[in-house]
Amino acid sequence: MNLYRPAGSTAEKPFSAVITPESAGWGYSGLRILELDGTETVTTGEFESLVLPLSGRCTVAVDGETFDLTGRAGVFDAVTDFAYLPRETEATLTGSGRIALPAAKTEVKLPARYQPADKTPSELRGAGNCSRQVNNYCLPDTFEADRLLVCEVLTPGGNWSSYPPHKHDEAREDESELEEIYYFEVAREGMGYQRVYGTGERPIDVLAEVRGGDVVLIPHGWHGPSMAAPGYDLYYLNVMAGPGPDRAWLICDDPAHGWVRQTWEAQDVDPRLPFGSDR
Repeated sequence: MNLYRPAGSTAEKPFSAVITPESAGWGYSGLRILELDGTETVTTGEFESLVLPLSGRCTVAVDGETFDLTGRAGVFDAVTDFAYLPRETEATLTGSGRIALPAAKTEVKLPARYQPADKTPSELRGAGNCSRQVNNYCLPDTFEADRLLVCEVLTPGGNWSSYPPHKHDEAREDESELEEIYYFEVAREGMGYQRVYGTGERPIDVLAEVRGGDVVLIPHGWHGPSMAAPGYDLYYLNVMAGPGPDRAWLICDDPAHGWVRQTWEAQDVDPRLPFGSDR
């Protein structure tokens, strides 16, 4: 299975990237990146979805509601507002920009809703050269959904994130089974690197140079680090969903590298964070 999908390789106009459970070879997680310039109609089918501006702004008309998304200039500039689209829904988007439509297959239909930017928690994780910013848009304790989990991670140039390597591919007390999509953007048209590896029983091996618009699929295995090359801030949107009855994001560190977390206590958070401040 090809787990690295370079920019443009999955394009279906007006979408610059389309990942479906069928194309990924799994059951639940999906993502479309809409290049919006005017008006487009999108349907959700079996999926719940977000309308999440990566750049630009748009108005979303859905189920008799109209949501005016202020959006943002770009992914490194601010947290964005977003709209939630239920399954079996048609929505009309009007505006311009790059719009992410992360999605999860579901049998539950929840109401369409709007989330302002100031309701999305933003946190700084790690320290030193493992410092990164995480914007928690659609997680169990930040926004109601049936299966969909969405966050974005911003990593200053030269830092590592998604580290220590971790996994979430088994259903057990301290771990949830989730398929994950990484969608990347890189400042200044630079590059970063993404590592994914597995076990003897479930092998997987990815070490990909990633650039803006690239996607890496993670059906299972340890993933991390995500490496931001010096001089090039790295962004990725994480989309997760899985078969478990409970919507949870529970991870397990690779025991060979989990000790790294203990070193952060003696280090400061990178002063370049948070993004969107004077840097």
